[in-house]
Amino acid sequence: MSTKRGEIQFCAERKPPAWQPPAREVRELQALVRRLESLMEMHQMEVNRLEAGVAAELVRESLAEHIAFLDEEIKRTTALIRQHIDQHPTLREQRELLVSIPGIGDTTAARLLAKMLDVKLYQSARQLAAFAGLVPRLHESGNSIKRKARLSKTGAPRLRKALYFPAIAAIKYNPYIKAMSLRLKERGLCPVQIIGAAMRKLVHLAYGVLKSGKPFDPALVKTA
Repeated sequence: MSTKRGEIQFCAERKPPAWQPPAREVRELQALVRRLESLMEMHQMEVNRLEAGVAAELVRESLAEHIAFLDEEIKRTTALIRQHIDQHPTLREQRELLVSIPGIGDTTAARLLAKMLDVKLYQSARQLAAFAGLVPRLHESGNSIKRKARLSKTGAPRLRKALYFPAIAAIKYNPYIKAMSLRLKERGLCPVQIIGAAMRKLVHLAYGVLKSGKPFDPALVKTA
């Protein structure tokens, strides 16, 4: 029989908080972050085309020129984001709290602030993680044969995307997440599952520092 209670709980957890219009400075940050992400995506596509081995020399030159242009636009937009955050005390304070977490840099902090909005809208770190689609969901068949839990793959895909590479960095440089990853590896989890767990922990840590208003302190973090 289906696990209706679990499904109800899952849906409640990943339900986004009641929508509230963000402040003007947050809307402007969102616009800048969307522009940065578009530039980064275009840059990656052009790099992929160039690396695919285009035969025509003129096309290769065009790709190289466009990549150089996009590099400059990415730098310029990143600087605009930094300046924008610097001009608003609340955003600046929140950025400093986020970058205190090993694995999260200025760009990731800006992307998180643009996508998470106000952490006060979330009842818990788990609700925020569920909203991002980072809470494992058990799959059960009609005969109750359980399969491995997988990330829900629902919620906010761009928030998940913003956490992927920071999670890889955190596995290497964040002592807490590194230790957690080693334990998960010993338990037989595959690399993709470990990265997913690291992404989820980053959300929990981000929620914690923003909610408490205190920088990341590994001594205060509970072991997983």
